[in-house]
Amino acid sequence: MAKALEGIRVLDFTQYLSGPHGTSVLCELGAEIIKVERPGSGEPERKAAPMTPQKESYQFFAYNRGKKSVTLNIKDPEGLEIAKKLTAECDILVENFAPGVLERLGLGYEVACGINPGIIYASISGFGQTGPRRDEITYDMVGQAMGGLMSVTGYENGEPLKAGISLADYMGGYNAAIAILAALHYRSVTGEGQRIDISMQDGIWAMVFPDRANYFDTLAVPKRLGNRLSSSAPFGSYKAKDGYVVICTITDPQWQQVLQAIGREDLSDDPRFATRVDRAKYMADVEKILDEWLRNKTVNEATAAFKKFKVPSSSVPTFDEVANDPQILHREMIIECEQPLSGKVKLGGSVYKMSKTPGNRNLPIPLVGEHNNDIYSGVLGMNEEELKGLSDKGTI
Repeated sequence: MAKALEGIRVLDFTQYLSGPHGTSVLCELGAEIIKVERPGSGEPERKAAPMTPQKESYQFFAYNRGKKSVTLNIKDPEGLEIAKKLTAECDILVENFAPGVLERLGLGYEVACGINPGIIYASISGFGQTGPRRDEITYDMVGQAMGGLMSVTGYENGEPLKAGISLADYMGGYNAAIAILAALHYRSVTGEGQRIDISMQDGIWAMVFPDRANYFDTLAVPKRLGNRLSSSAPFGSYKAKDGYVVICTITDPQWQQVLQAIGREDLSDDPRFATRVDRAKYMADVEKILDEWLRNKTVNEATAAFKKFKVPSSSVPTFDEVANDPQILHREMIIECEQPLSGKVKLGGSVYKMSKTPGNRNLPIPLVGEHNNDIYSGVLGMNEEELKGLSDKGTI
């Protein structure tokens, strides 16, 4: 099977989530990823819960399938020299240390660019490589909070909430991958590499801001609205007899379809609901009408009525229901992968459905240092004696 990024080699100095997720996207699309791990036990993320009975981490499965693992201590002068030699042989270097760490270790962008002028050097961090917050310690929830997501997530009178997943980390990884792909194209045209600086805070703010861009006109601080949309109604999750129904309407014709579905065509000309702006203004009245109808309907009855009239609607399935959803299964978003110690494990499939170069997630994770010989001998030309000496010293 053809691979979109065939022939692209990535030197991966990442750990935990944002960085490994970004390089896993490149790996899924066919790039060769050289994952640099600590000599001995490898990266701490290999022990991240939850784990299989054989003590392999599901998180490590998610972000490291198909990569090549080498062990290397770049704090050791010989290890740093090896890292520099690898940099010369790679197209891309990705790191998500705290800003300045790789520079202090001797492999910052200027050094890497001096070794390999075409290198694409991507850094992912909480607040970016510049600015007053540059050196603040950041985890995903800090990124969500400082990017503004928690200020608008949750119910109006409740506590601020983060997303139910590590969204700032994921967006850091995705934004790095997008920028790297753009930089690869630019290099193919100009021959020039470049530095990429990805901030988790930037990534969250870029998603939060557009729907609230009128803040600078009104200076009205946006409120948390739960599942509602401030600019339209009905839009959100609404309680039926046995669960919740999601209803999403934006256009005026969709509102007329809602009225058909609930048998309230008598409200078609009601001036309170004439336009999207009006319905947002009279949101409480809209929701009262829906609540009265839904209290005597099951989720299945309600969604069937809405779908009949082409109103965007769904149930709110539990996690196990999603895991067994026929659409998820049809799209091969759950696959069975053979892993080194755990055997066959069910894991997430690829989102990249491409006619000629589809993404491939059906790959095993590497064992710690599994590819030392492959990379150090095959790429750098080291012999067995050199490798044994480096291993004995703990450099690799």
